Amino acid sequence: MERTNDGRPLWPASCGVAAAALLLGAAVGMAQTTAPVKTIPLWPEGVPGALASPAPEVEEEPFRPTNISVPTLAAYPALSSANTGTAVVICPGGGYRRLAMDKEGRDIAVWLNRLGVSAFVLKYRVPQFGHPAPLQDVLRAIRLVRRDAPAWGIDPSRIGVLGFSAGGHLAASASTLFDDAEGKTGAALDAVSARPDFQVLVYPVITMDGSNAHAGSRTYLLGKAPPPALVRKLSVEHQVTASTPPAFLVHGGDDASVPAENSAVYYLALRRARVPAELHAYQHGPHGAATLPGNGPISEWPTRCEEWMQSRGLLPQPPAQR
Repeated sequence: MERTNDGRPLWPASCGVAAAALLLGAAVGMAQTTAPVKTIPLWPEGVPGALASPAPEVEEEPFRPTNISVPTLAAYPALSSANTGTAVVICPGGGYRRLAMDKEGRDIAVWLNRLGVSAFVLKYRVPQFGHPAPLQDVLRAIRLVRRDAPAWGIDPSRIGVLGFSAGGHLAASASTLFDDAEGKTGAALDAVSARPDFQVLVYPVITMDGSNAHAGSRTYLLGKAPPPALVRKLSVEHQVTASTPPAFLVHGGDDASVPAENSAVYYLALRRARVPAELHAYQHGPHGAATLPGNGPISEWPTRCEEWMQSRGLLPQPPAQR
């Protein structure tokens, strides 16, 4: 197998879906030894709304931290020889209670690096803060990447967000509330645009209202009895406008944790606002599958996403299509 300079698998652009799935598994395996080039503090000037005595950060399971009070951004830059100039801020899921930093963070960064995309895994504040702390964290992350884009070899007009489950809700919040006052802290960096240029949402939480809401995400983000206005504001299908960036969505029809109606209602809102959007709604597919193979057609979503990114000029076209 051909590999990059640092030993990671390099997929040929012409490989088929089955081969891509096998190679994706190899890339995920390589993630076990891949470390970020740099871990960046989000708030070196001091975390906004810092708690006087936060509970200590712990890992409930390996790579599943909770009680995060000092958020960071782990940088996985694309190799200079393969760098496309595109970057993605990754928001792992975990119900706004903890974060799946491996399969929905680091492993995704490895996959994006294979595509020549620089990746930044966001470790955002959960669960002691609630809204607006996660929103502030993701918007600060986008601003930091955009401000420092030249140093990373990134095109500041090709910075996206990618999120899973509750992290999908956070990515969608960044895509709809990027200029919201609650996402700003008065820092000089607030002057840098926090609008993502594209969004990728995988089995995302979208609504905070009704039977399709994910109860755990709603409680940890908004509290046990949130005011109706806050519920509506964070039901991000209501926040879509013509300024919302293009979207790629993935959901399994038998998702027992976050119903596929979440992706459907967001897709329809994007359609009404005439925002370019692509929805891959599979008949089957478990929640939390990430990029793991063996889950049927939904396991092919990374290939579909790569094709979508190519169609939008975020990645180069395969040689046969140039």
